[in-house]
Amino acid sequence: MLAFAANSLLCRHALGHESIDPSSFASIRLLAGAIFLGLIVRLTSNRYALGSGNWISAVMLFLYVAFFSLAYLTLSAGTGALILFGTVQITMFGAGLRAGERFRPLAWIGFACAIAGFVYLLAPGAAAPPLSGAILMSIAGVAWGIYSLRGRQNLDPLAATAGNFIRAVPFALVLSMALASSAHADGVGIALAFTSGAVTSGIGYVVWYAALGSLSSLRAATVQLSVPPIAAFGGVMFLSEPVSLRLLAASAAILGGIGLVLLAKADPPVTRG
Repeated sequence: MLAFAANSLLCRHALGHESIDPSSFASIRLLAGAIFLGLIVRLTSNRYALGSGNWISAVMLFLYVAFFSLAYLTLSAGTGALILFGTVQITMFGAGLRAGERFRPLAWIGFACAIAGFVYLLAPGAAAPPLSGAILMSIAGVAWGIYSLRGRQNLDPLAATAGNFIRAVPFALVLSMALASSAHADGVGIALAFTSGAVTSGIGYVVWYAALGSLSSLRAATVQLSVPPIAAFGGVMFLSEPVSLRLLAASAAILGGIGLVLLAKADPPVTRG
């Protein structure tokens, strides 16, 4: 979760200071992750391991990284992380229901509380985040939720993550070529994008994939909602971002809902047929 929060801080710092454009940040992030993870796989595994992963997961990874970068043109680190992982929770909770997981009343109350906080954050008003950024980050959240759910099936997290990054690179390069007229980057922007790809994304995602196998959809969704307060705190400390009363109230509702969900245990999936 620290790695996920760091991604928000790195991206927001790079874009907020206009050190790089969103498509270039996304492309360098994915390329750096692919190179770094590919080298680790080649050094620690067999030469066939890079064939792991799949195209659907790679597309979800690309969509997440691309829309994440575009959204942080207008959103603060904490607000962006709250929208991102709020959407992730909704996506993974819905997937759990579809898979037959049954949730107890306390979990439903917590989920409703979290949704209410999410809606309040996005409600129109002077303190509301920009709608365009919120929509872009919501799309990124859905893509990351699907990517996380698919990751629960991987037996080799390192190889699967490397394979997905490698497959996602061509999509990012096409995006960069399509938006080449607005491309720009200085040394700081490139360094931040590379760090986001090789360290906080590459290594962070491997750890996350490894943990997913022992988490239900509900638990995997709720654990990720610890990221927004970490990102908001980091934004205040390192980026001098303000924290609005709306963000505080929404965070309290969402995180309070998380606490209730974690107190409740999901019943086993219902067998259908």
